[in-house]
Amino acid sequence: MINTTASVWKEALASRYEETVAWRRHLHRHPEVSYEERQTALFVAEKLESFGLEVTAGVGGHGVVGSLKNGAGPVVALRADMDALAIQDEKACEYASTVPGVMHACGHDAHTATLLSVARAMAEHREEWSGEVRFVFQPAEEVSPGGAQAMIKEGALQGVDRMYGVHLWTPIPSGMVAVRPGPMMAAVDDFFLTVYGRGGHGGMPHLCTDAVVIGAQLVQQWQTIVSRSVSPLQPAVVSVGALQAGSTQNVIADRAVLKGTIRSFDPAARELLRVRFETILQHTCAMHGAEYELEYRVGYPALVNHESEAERVRRVAAGCFGAERVQEADMLMPAEDFAYYMKEVPGCFVLVGAGNGEAASYPHHHPRFDIDEPAMLTAGELLAGLACDALMNP
Repeated sequence: MINTTASVWKEALASRYEETVAWRRHLHRHPEVSYEERQTALFVAEKLESFGLEVTAGVGGHGVVGSLKNGAGPVVALRADMDALAIQDEKACEYASTVPGVMHACGHDAHTATLLSVARAMAEHREEWSGEVRFVFQPAEEVSPGGAQAMIKEGALQGVDRMYGVHLWTPIPSGMVAVRPGPMMAAVDDFFLTVYGRGGHGGMPHLCTDAVVIGAQLVQQWQTIVSRSVSPLQPAVVSVGALQAGSTQNVIADRAVLKGTIRSFDPAARELLRVRFETILQHTCAMHGAEYELEYRVGYPALVNHESEAERVRRVAAGCFGAERVQEADMLMPAEDFAYYMKEVPGCFVLVGAGNGEAASYPHHHPRFDIDEPAMLTAGELLAGLACDALMNP
């Protein structure tokens, strides 16, 4: 087996960079939300087949798996997510979304285009590696229960020895690589609550059970969970994203709808958060004589990188770009269903900087979100380098 050098992948990806950009912009113009990625999956499958890969479509929904085999050796999987978000694109550019109310506001279009470019490069340079590289194009990362579990259930990881994923990240300058061993992204649970009081005239509150007051008290009391029940050494968040009640000034609302998210890293803290959340809800409503309906949706677990694979990322990234472009990633409260893959096989999830202080400066999930497109070259070179290193040094 010939040792892979960073220059092989750098040159191979750079030579087709314009086409990678064209793929990304096509996907950006035609986004599809979670569980509806039909045309995106078809686009991916057709490209992979044209590169000569064995392609399986419809894995775990609209997932696509491309297998590239070259003799005996380990199996390494690389993953990209494909879904967009229900956000109106407000960018003024020629590749803005053409779908009203839907846009790629998190970079998944670029993840998909990048992994396609890696698949093509590795297919054209089989002399550099042996074994199997499995390209996993996953649907529904943005919405729990997500696509990872379904793809795992349907065999996407069968026989896989190592797995890697990259997220282009605009808070980090373009071209930088950020990685950390151990917990990196939070576990997430979401809640959807309706509180039922008794409505009535605003001038006769004594005859009512005010859902606005109850909702306001819940918001306040839930904030004490992190500050007073969870150890200050444990990162945790309880956020109420919506409180909707009433419709006019002189009517006491008979119901309030609250929605929010609860995030943590430690499993014990995660359970404590839920217990305290539900205890406060139960007793607050009982105190006012109100009823409630709660959907507590348990979401993705914390994403925990394997230490040996995080070290591999550091070593490969330093070899590709120089040690000065590799940094320690912060622990992040956003969640990622890549966490499910890390429960099955050793691997690592990596952040690659995609911000440039100009157009690509808006946060993820913002209506004007964009990326610095040359970051796709950094991500592609890193993924190819990781795959080859894991094949040669399992």
